[in-house]
Amino acid sequence: MRSAGARFEDLALAHAQGNGLVLLARNFHCRHGELDLVMRDGEVLAFIEVRYRRGNAYGGAAASVGARKRARLVAAARQFLQAHPSWARHACRFDVIAIDGDAAQPTFEWLRDAFQTD
Repeated sequence: MRSAGARFEDLALAHAQGNGLVLLARNFHCRHGELDLVMRDGEVLAFIEVRYRRGNAYGGAAASVGARKRARLVAAARQFLQAHPSWARHACRFDVIAIDGDAAQPTFEWLRDAFQTD
């Protein structure tokens, strides 16, 4: 049985592909954590974090990507670029696809360039 997280990653992937992005890697694991989706948007490399929250009691899905999570994503992205040097010279950005609400009819909020590296 697939996890709920994988289901929402599938939905986010389809949403991004429907907007013209091309999948390069999914669930890239390294010692710093995991990158949900690594996609190409033209010549830009997009590291996409997928978050789902049923309710918004704590700010919803987008608000769940705090400073610690952002630092782990940046470290994982650096690891990805070391493992795939052909992408190292491309511009990069960090996106969040926030999925909120009822799982049967969720709403999507795509935060392109959601945060910058320090």
